[in-house]
Amino acid sequence: MAGLSHRQTEILNIARAFGRVMVEDLAKRFEVSAQTIRKDLNDLCDERSLTRIHGGAIIASGVENLAYEARRFVAAEEKKAIGAAAAARIPNGCSLFINIGTTTEEVASALTSHEDLLVITNNLNVAMLLYRHPRIEVVVAGGTVRRADGAVVGSTATQLIGQFKVDYAIIGASAIDEEGALLDFDYREVQVAQAIIANARSVMLVADSTKLRRSAPVRIAHISQIQTFVTDQELPERLATICHSKGIEVVAAMPKGADAEEPPSELLDSTAAVAPVPVSSVSLRSTPGLTTPTSIRRAGCFGRSSRNMAGRFPGPT
Repeated sequence: MAGLSHRQTEILNIARAFGRVMVEDLAKRFEVSAQTIRKDLNDLCDERSLTRIHGGAIIASGVENLAYEARRFVAAEEKKAIGAAAAARIPNGCSLFINIGTTTEEVASALTSHEDLLVITNNLNVAMLLYRHPRIEVVVAGGTVRRADGAVVGSTATQLIGQFKVDYAIIGASAIDEEGALLDFDYREVQVAQAIIANARSVMLVADSTKLRRSAPVRIAHISQIQTFVTDQELPERLATICHSKGIEVVAAMPKGADAEEPPSELLDSTAAVAPVPVSSVSLRSTPGLTTPTSIRRAGCFGRSSRNMAGRFPGPT
């Protein structure tokens, strides 16, 4: 790192703040040619500080994830498209888990027009997006709240999730390797994700294609344990073959031809403010004895209708 130029140091700082940098925007910012920026990015990649993507670079994988607010900027349009495509596959009158992640939050945003949903989540940001909607009942797992991202993690959250059996689970992953392993950085978060997978009838993975170029140290599951994979682009051949052999539905929300690499205009603006996520109005429904608000009336998409679900959950199943 000692050999980096001032410009390369600034590029690395921008990447750390926003998750990714684009050649064209950097060239304008520093008033140099695109070729010069590409050389800078290549040098930073050689130092294993960045990883090249089409048109730019992202912060390199390691043993720690990007800051949560920085991850919101990475593949933002792709995540929005993935969220809409995933939500379109969730029928009204169903129960579902939604776990931690900026992509799962986009799914939650796209679910706000649905009716008669029961959503169990360990993500305070998801709870804040959905709890105001009268036809969506929200249950928040209790436990320790991780300040960095509003995640509720730990054994209490895991045990509460184990008291439900839902129709769908919406999960994310920090990385997906070429053999189909779903990976993350925090073993406590992984334990919750594993409980979510085990207690859902159908599991939907939502992850953009940058996750295929990353690595993380903790294994969540194998892709063969999911039923649907919603991403932005077509999968690499090896991973596509695994999905096909396991009967996994793969949905490309932004197939080739869509302009998926257009960065947000504020990406390189060091003064861009990130709005805080308020969490004070969310009530964590947890007690030492795992007394939970009650159970769901089974969702219509698996046999029985649950119209007017809000307030009608007499005990967990």
